[in-house]
Amino acid sequence: MISVCIATYNGAKYIREQLDSIIPQIGDADEIVVCDDQSSDDTVSILTSYNDPRICIHRNEVRLGHVRNFEKAMSLARGDFIFLSDQDDIWLPGRVRNMLARLDADPSVNLVASNFDLIDAQGQKMGEFRLLGATKKTKLAQIGAIFLGRAPYFGCTFLLKRNLLKSGLPIPKGIESHDIWFALVASSIGSVFNLRAPTLLHRIHGKNMTAEKRRALHVVLRSRARFVWALTLRLISLKLKHA
Repeated sequence: MISVCIATYNGAKYIREQLDSIIPQIGDADEIVVCDDQSSDDTVSILTSYNDPRICIHRNEVRLGHVRNFEKAMSLARGDFIFLSDQDDIWLPGRVRNMLARLDADPSVNLVASNFDLIDAQGQKMGEFRLLGATKKTKLAQIGAIFLGRAPYFGCTFLLKRNLLKSGLPIPKGIESHDIWFALVASSIGSVFNLRAPTLLHRIHGKNMTAEKRRALHVVLRSRARFVWALTLRLISLKLKHA
């Protein structure tokens, strides 16, 4: 079973185009888990208008923010294979099939990520993102590349196995990026496969949740320190659990 997790917030302008690119790629027994973070536009009414039992809509009673909203969606997912999806992108045909094939090819892989093409608010192509190269040969090198920003992971490109959810959830307090967190956990307990080809169109429109401005060095270092501490504690906890 496949679960597609979408965190929405005032996404009425683009959510229909995204759903229309996802629905043809999933089966009758699959699900789309949408957690809406108190949208004030027509996002929820557009979702309900599909009248599709596979679309499970959960409205937050209070604003959770981007990371916690995705965390909630993942915690509600019932599938063995979990795709993460932004509300304003467009999946390319064959995305689901191609990414699942990579999981089937290697049992050690618990996360598949990919590159993508860039589009603007009107859907016109702006460029290509091809910075995600092959994973490193050792776990330490892979984790180091993530920490140093040399392995740029975007959650909107992720396919995860359920076992990774069990290891990665809950997301520790103070962690500001579910993308980096799950890439780190996946690289620590198994392996990651990076598809060099694009699997989606990532829309840039000025209201994206991902920050585009460079942050001060001390802010970045403080963030990375939180990741190191949180990952260390999680790996110790997992080791004790399986001892």
